Amino acid sequence: MTNRILRLAAIAIASVLAPNAVLADSHEKQVTAYVQKNVAPWLSDKTVINAVEASNKKHQRLLQADIDKMDKEWIAARKAKAAHAPMDALMKNDLATFLKKKREASKGVIVEFFVMDNRGLNVGQTDPTSDLWQADEAKWQKSFGAGPDGIFVDKVEEDGGLNVSQVSLTIADKKTKRAVGAITVVVDMGKLPK
Repeated sequence: MTNRILRLAAIAIASVLAPNAVLADSHEKQVTAYVQKNVAPWLSDKTVINAVEASNKKHQRLLQADIDKMDKEWIAARKAKAAHAPMDALMKNDLATFLKKKREASKGVIVEFFVMDNRGLNVGQTDPTSDLWQADEAKWQKSFGAGPDGIFVDKVEEDGGLNVSQVSLTIADKKTKRAVGAITVVVDMGKLPK
């Protein structure tokens, strides 16, 4: 009798979890296919690589205490909804302009972009981010941290009335094949082509 109850319980659990597993798997495949077709091809563009390499050089000697201080100032300005020159600069530089054009060309599929350097610091972005330093988050660790072919698809979340998923890819130098940074792409699941 006990084995029968355990089998029935296992079947019941599997029937509840299986559709969610299929949805999660489907979401990851769908988002990955879109980003690999529509984003990955231009990650080696000189605008992207030059901005990331310049940021890597600029930040190479920073201590973690310096990064923490910069991140805290960013977070405080964001919470206060105050003008913040470093944030403004990263939304107005050449890379940000490039990213905004790519977002516009996506016809609403892409909600937001932000690019990070090899320290996890933002380099250029289309919108304000909640913080400056991403290296303590899965989006950077599972893309840049995974090497030149790294890709990480996060779960679907509600954000401002949209169901979105963040997809992060490593940015690699084509010549050396080494990871130099990462990009996070926020995708509107409702506008993603089927």
